[in-house]
Amino acid sequence: MQEDIFDIVDEFDNVIGQRPRSEVHTEGLRHRAVHILVFNDENEIFMQKRSAKKDTWPGAWDGSCTGHVDTGEAYREAAYRELMEELGWQPTNELEFLFKLNPCEETGQEFIEVYRVQGSGPFRLNMDEIEVGEWMDLNNLIQRVGFTPKRFTSSFRLVLERLRALALIRV
Repeated sequence: MQEDIFDIVDEFDNVIGQRPRSEVHTEGLRHRAVHILVFNDENEIFMQKRSAKKDTWPGAWDGSCTGHVDTGEAYREAAYRELMEELGWQPTNELEFLFKLNPCEETGQEFIEVYRVQGSGPFRLNMDEIEVGEWMDLNNLIQRVGFTPKRFTSSFRLVLERLRALALIRV
């Protein structure tokens, strides 16, 4: 199986080259990713438990859909592709850009664009990527993250902190 090739970027998110996924992660090179948060009409968020086969954060809870931006791909384009790949779902409405995170230890050196979309599926989970999915009430989710932070990916915890700081979620 051929290894994914990622764009590596400088501190300003300009592409400066391409490298195989394993090298990008092993060497801690800056690269790009997306996080998509799917909310239903009850304002619950769909959460995924990452597959135990994942090379980073296996078995941890994460946002609705996450993934790397492929070489030459735009962030928004990657977000729609990842929704199809991971959730087997195409939203009927547009993704709403929320904010962008800069690379740091918690993001795995990823620039991450975070999007929100309204919808309720139906989803067809990619079992190579996701062990299980679950709708979570935001109050319960925030309590769970507070009580068991290591059960959630560090990047999701950062996304949740930013959502609260920007008052984009209210609990």
